[in-house]
Formats: sequence, C-alpha cells, structure tokens
Amino acid sequence: MAIDQLNGKIVAAAEMIVHAKSIVVFTGAGISTESGIPDFRSPGGIWTKFDPEDFTIQKFLSSPETRKKQWNILLEGGLITDAEPNKAHRAVAELEKLGKLTCVVTQNIDNLHQKAGNSPDKVYELHGNMRYLRCMDCGARYPVGEILERYRPKNDIPDCEFCHGILKPDVIFFGEMLPQVTLKNATFHATRCDLMIVIGSSLVVYPAASIPIYAKESGAKLVIINNTPTPCDEIADIIINHSAGEVMEKLLEETKKSL
Repeated sequence: MAIDQLNGKIVAAAEMIVHAKSIVVFTGAGISTESGIPDFRSPGGIWTKFDPEDFTIQKFLSSPETRKKQWNILLEGGLITDAEPNKAHRAVAELEKLGKLTCVVTQNIDNLHQKAGNSPDKVYELHGNMRYLRCMDCGARYPVGEILERYRPKNDIPDCEFCHGILKPDVIFFGEMLPQVTLKNATFHATRCDLMIVIGSSLVVYPAASIPIYAKESGAKLVIINNTPTPCDEIADIIINHSAGEVMEKLLEETKKSL
C-alpha cells in the first residue's frame, strides 16, 4: 500500500474514532504475531507442532495420554507465557484510557490485552485464556503459574484440589461451545457500538466472526486492519492491509491530535 494512501486511510479512521461514542475493538491472531506468537495455521504455529486431534474435548476427556500431552505443553511454556504486548495492544489500551473504548472482543487466548493495560472486565475472551486452568467438574479456576510451580517437581498431572476433577486449560477446544455469557455480552456491545475496529483477524472462524457483521448490520462504521483480505471487506468502511502495530500507533497519534 502506498504511503499516501495508507496515511489517508489512517486520517479517515482517526476521524471516525474522534466522533464515535462507543468503540468496540475485535482482535484475532494477527495482532499477536508481532509479539512473537505464531497463529495456529502459519509455519511455526501450533498445528505444525501438535496433532489438532489432541485439542478435541472428546479426546481430552477420554484419553489420559492426551491430558499428559497437554500438561507437557504447559510445562514447556514459552511463546504465550513470555510474550509481551506490542504497539497494537498498547494502542488499544490507550483508547480505553482516552475514554473512547467500550470493550475489546478477542479470539486470542494470550492475555496480552490485559497485560497492555486494558481492564479485564472490558476484555471479552471468546476462546478463553491460556493462563488459567479450569476444573471440568466443579468449575474451580487456577492460575497456570501457581499449578506449574506446585506440580512441576512432582512430574505428575495435577487434578482439582477441591474435587479431584480433571483440570483443563481454560480455552475452547474443538467440540466445545463458546462461553455463552461472554458471547452474549460481546454481541450486546457489538450491536450498540457506532464504530468497530477489527485488528488482525481473518474473520473466517465462526461464530466469533459474526461479531463485526452484527455491528455493521446495527449501523456501526467498520474499520478492518489486517495483512490479508477478509470475507467482510465488502461491508467495511475502511480496509487497511498493513502491519497492525504500525497502523495502530499512527492511528492513535492522529486521533490524539483532534481530541
């Protein structure tokens, strides 16, 4: 994209932010690749290292061996636990500080929006959060770091300390429904915002990808910032195929000039 064209789109998007009364930001894997987290399908992504079948809820519940593999993934840690927010995450957090952001709806499980400074109660995680474990029986939730510290020396798979149920990473596996309360809240805000900004999502994974469509159908402006085209480009008001970090940094600077 030519520099003049890019800058023109950024100025136009900044004007939308300045005049908006309620902004919802929708994020996908593309916002976190700049923090060193590969998306699931790219070279180096999780599907190149593990069998997707091990991420079905049916196999997780029925196979102790699969649960052992999952525990080993957590023990290895690395990409998600060590990742830091990038310029795009920090710009989204700054929109909240400026009083322009209603909420973030994210497909990501990396906790980077909260780490960047967004209020946890304004981040709706449609696919869960990899930094926690949840008991499949009683619902108790544990920080991964706390359980790793306790069980790593034992070389044993942990279970729930309350009911001894199976502990599972608190993310959505294949075959599981999205968290219905989270989805309901995300949909509520999407249908009531006047601007939705999509950052780093291919908008092909449903039902999450319906959120921007709900916003547009309810009268909101739609800005899509993504390296590649998406199925929603035809309904977007502004499309910016460029680096999320660079665009969001410039967009924030331009916005501040008019606030």
